[in-house]
Amino acid sequence: MTAAFALLSGLVLAYLAFGAGYQLFFAIAGLFYGQEARIIAPSRRRIVVLIPAYREDAVIVSTARQALAHDYPSHLFEVAVIADGLRRETLDALRALPVTLVEVAFEQSTKSRAINQALCRMPENACDMLVILDADNVMAPGFLARLADHFDRGFLAVQGRRAPKNADTPIAVLDGASEAINNHILCKGQRALGFSARLAGSAMAFDYALFRQVMPQVDAIGGFDKELELRLVQRRLCIGYDDEAIVYDEKVRREADFSRQRSRWIAAQFQYARRFFPSAFRAWLREGNGDFMNKAVQMLLPPRLITPGVLTLGVLAHLLAGAYGLAAGWGAVLSANLLSFLLAMPAYMWRAPYRQAFLRLPRAFFYALQSLLRLKYARRHFINTPHGDNG
Repeated sequence: MTAAFALLSGLVLAYLAFGAGYQLFFAIAGLFYGQEARIIAPSRRRIVVLIPAYREDAVIVSTARQALAHDYPSHLFEVAVIADGLRRETLDALRALPVTLVEVAFEQSTKSRAINQALCRMPENACDMLVILDADNVMAPGFLARLADHFDRGFLAVQGRRAPKNADTPIAVLDGASEAINNHILCKGQRALGFSARLAGSAMAFDYALFRQVMPQVDAIGGFDKELELRLVQRRLCIGYDDEAIVYDEKVRREADFSRQRSRWIAAQFQYARRFFPSAFRAWLREGNGDFMNKAVQMLLPPRLITPGVLTLGVLAHLLAGAYGLAAGWGAVLSANLLSFLLAMPAYMWRAPYRQAFLRLPRAFFYALQSLLRLKYARRHFINTPHGDNG
């Protein structure tokens, strides 16, 4: 093995070790997360549940009906649907419901533009608290009351727990496992050490006045929640998390949708790393804003689903090349990476039929690699994940 190859191998391994170490550290921290047991007192906060729906004809009417039936006092919350590219019959069905319908149209649709357009049409005193759902989301009983309780205790932004609504294909199971790992590492682990939880794009709530100030700064093509998250912690605002405030979220069923979804996420992640890391580093040195710095570091992490596959290939390649020392190093990082997954994965994932889905991990790795080929497209175009029965 040449010295140049050994140097390249060491540099790649160092980057992957950085990601695996960060993930393992917060996976362990997540084990010490303890949510305070408390009685949820009735809240008087006025809430708007905002549901952006881009070509979501298959699910949006059902979602709106279920949102209207939520167990928060009906005179204190309303449901607003942002209709972007919906068919006429879907619009007619929504108009028959007691929802606020905001119709928008753009040359290039994005979630951030749809939300900002809706904000422009909403009164300044429309509510105290704004909750954002995806067009396929279903709120579990008590969801709004639990989030309102956090605001009554001083939080201005809170993320609820997104739980899988379906496990009907192997890819849906793996997508649900990924969501659970995110909740453990990026929510529980972060909050256990006093850092802000992640924002997940839905099942999240904000002080309405604050949201009206910050959201117009966001014009993301993909991953608007990441930019919003960074801008909030830049202001030294802590994002809370409630593991018992649950929203059921539809997981992707097909490999192609899985790959497109990851393209959007990875493209957004590295775009925001480039935009925000320098300012986060300066804020850390000058102001001690460790929360902002921590979020910027998260944007630099290697893609989580791709990392174990690359590490496995690295171990095999170095063994075949006879570089046993380097192979041991790659193997150690792979072990740390896999341990973080084991610590973060919920126990039910080891029961049938969930465990059978893990036999599809090599295929998932392949489709995740495919997503890297679409990063240039994903940076310039909004990639929507279809919901409903997409086979």
